[in-house]
Amino acid sequence: MTLQEIRFDTLSLQYFKIWQRGLLLTSGDFRLGHFNTMTVGWGSLGRMWGKPFVQVVVRPQRYTFQFMEKYPTFTLCAFADEHSDAIQLLGTRSGRDTDKISLAALHPVAASTVQAPAFDEATLVIECRKIYWQDMDPDNFLDPSIQRNYPAHDFHRIYFGEIVAIRGEPEFNS
Repeated sequence: MTLQEIRFDTLSLQYFKIWQRGLLLTSGDFRLGHFNTMTVGWGSLGRMWGKPFVQVVVRPQRYTFQFMEKYPTFTLCAFADEHSDAIQLLGTRSGRDTDKISLAALHPVAASTVQAPAFDEATLVIECRKIYWQDMDPDNFLDPSIQRNYPAHDFHRIYFGEIVAIRGEPEFNS
């Protein structure tokens, strides 16, 4: 499918719905064939330091963490409901010891501006360049119920990515 370029200021999203459905976070280098993807359901989009950004979180034990640490770019891809099984599989299987992308029957493709790949089946592709990271500090949780998300004390690393390109179906462009 051919996606159209979308300016950040014309991006039209139902933010809570898109995160709840799950996005694929992919980092690595498409050209080298060295990348991994995982499903993410927590994050944000907005403006920070005068730049459009995406914020995602990755636990250190996830295989994708290694790629996020090594490579300067990542993509977030959204999909139509027909790919919900693939999104589920990519969020529950590790790419460390299996080719989960092939199992999900998705097709990685070159992104338009970053090294990290996108997916041919995506309806929205957000391309990002990492600009900041920070490890979550449990001492800063003001709501004690947040701790329930971390029974193994495996706190996320937070990544901010400057959005450098967006491509999507017309429904995402207002």
